[in-house]
Amino acid sequence: MNFRNGAPSLHRSLLPYIGSLVLSAAAATAAAQAAPAQRLRIVGGLASVSQYTLHEERFWTQDLARLSGGKYSASIVPFNQAGVPGPEMLNLMKLGVVPFGTALLSQISSDHPELATPDLAGLNPDMPTLRRVVSAFRPYLEKTLSERHQVELLAVYVYPAQVVFCKQQVRQLSDLAGRRIRVSGVAQADFVRALNGTPVFTEFAELMSNMSSGNTECAITGAMSGNALGLHRVTNSLYTMPINWGLAVFGANKDTWNALPAELKTLLRSELPKLEAAVWAESERETSEGVACNTGAAGCARDRKGSMVEARPSAEDQRRGREIFATKVLTGWLQRCGSACAQAWNQTVGPVTGIKAPISQ
Repeated sequence: MNFRNGAPSLHRSLLPYIGSLVLSAAAATAAAQAAPAQRLRIVGGLASVSQYTLHEERFWTQDLARLSGGKYSASIVPFNQAGVPGPEMLNLMKLGVVPFGTALLSQISSDHPELATPDLAGLNPDMPTLRRVVSAFRPYLEKTLSERHQVELLAVYVYPAQVVFCKQQVRQLSDLAGRRIRVSGVAQADFVRALNGTPVFTEFAELMSNMSSGNTECAITGAMSGNALGLHRVTNSLYTMPINWGLAVFGANKDTWNALPAELKTLLRSELPKLEAAVWAESERETSEGVACNTGAAGCARDRKGSMVEARPSAEDQRRGREIFATKVLTGWLQRCGSACAQAWNQTVGPVTGIKAPISQ
């Protein structure tokens, strides 16, 4: 074989393969450059509500990549569609099974009652009070999550005010006596018992079927989320005292957080407060719009208008609600939580509310 004479033909025969390899290498290089350096896995808040669909989901699936120039991205799934039991979220975050997660305080407080402090039923009659209470409690919350649960607190989210939907008319708190009322946590249950009502613990996903079955006569839930579920079609009366609000903490397993690139941690520390602020603004807006949609008022921009009758709490009901909180809800919580929680209350939220917790010796 004449190698010199055969080389050109050999070279020509290899051109398609060489070209293919060059193109493949170029494509691989471009893909490597385009691929995010790190993709985070997020377990977010409740599915279908605006706090998730308009804010959490958009931030993690769109904004993070845009803000980092495509270097970082994330996937997110709502916790109630992730197969993660709500009460176990904090433990799973501590173990690192859930690297980034969202935990409802009402759910995790069954095992960690001290974390229920800022959203106890009857504590926050309006959003300004809630903001002051959360601000006072936040340093304690951050320290507790870090030291006891190995979780880095990154944001505190809030859902719209938890109000009362009833099949029969409610004009005042005393009208709830004798009724079976859906609750989502033990503090709500304490509040209902103080009214001589019967609390019925029901998960959010099961609320409509429970109401439709006749097992409950009333339900405490968010004004807008109740409307989204269709409660305005099976109830007639809306009592708009905020029983509580529905706080959630968003955080990261500490080992996961510490392993992140410094620039990503800096970016998240800068942007997550903006996401938190947007969620709080949405919650306040949806509290008002939720009432409007359930009652069919002009302030509803959605197509789920009901014809419920709104009853607003009187000054006497506001006074009674505060009394129930101080004498029933707070004392019940302290019995479950102990003297350490009483001390935490008196150091954080107590001075803001003017209510002192007795410390047992």
